Amino acid sequence: MAKTPEQPTMKRREQFVETFKMARRGDPRLVWWLLGAFVIGAAVGFGIFWLLPGSGTFHLVAGIIGAVMVGLVTTLAIFSRRAQAAAYAQLDGRPGAAASALTTLRRGWKSEPAVGFNKQQDVVHRVVGPPGIVLVGEGNASRLKALLANERRRHERVAADTPIHEFIVGTDEGQVPLPKLVRTISKLKRQVTPAEMTDVLSRLKAIDAARPNIPLPKGPVPTSMKGLRGQMRGR
Repeated sequence: MAKTPEQPTMKRREQFVETFKMARRGDPRLVWWLLGAFVIGAAVGFGIFWLLPGSGTFHLVAGIIGAVMVGLVTTLAIFSRRAQAAAYAQLDGRPGAAASALTTLRRGWKSEPAVGFNKQQDVVHRVVGPPGIVLVGEGNASRLKALLANERRRHERVAADTPIHEFIVGTDEGQVPLPKLVRTISKLKRQVTPAEMTDVLSRLKAIDAARPNIPLPKGPVPTSMKGLRGQMRGR
């Protein structure tokens, strides 16, 4: 059965509502933040449009329309940030939190959870993108050093010319806090072209096919994180 045009719209609307509910549970002051953002944005928008040349009713209407537009844009920007913070707060400390966060990377990135792991359930996730290969460790930092070194060697066998970056998620010195993980990776220097990235992904299939699957702890990904994926990818 073909989807009607209303179905995607309804899905986005329901997703937005669920995201709002999730964010509000983690941020009781969310409504006040949004109201404040709209008022300030509307005031700035009205002021900008009011200063434009013109007079009379049309000038006033243009100012009101500008106020509403700027107010809405400001409100959505604040909502996105607050909802993202609430989502990360819910994920933080859960096994597999880094893997969920990595799914919010924009287009042009390919994430693969748990490409390496040990008996203690420390895991290494992988992201392939413009900077090359990024290995993200999640778990005990001491054990992860050996695990990351092992994964680096495995990946260098099939992609020796591709830059490999390593990060450990955590709050200790030298680690990357979960809320800053995606931003940190996104800021890495671009060193791989789209064509080279396609070749790298093809080469990595060899080591992916040889590794066993790890049963990542099951549990629902926060709805707010799901809703934010599309926004953060630019969809």
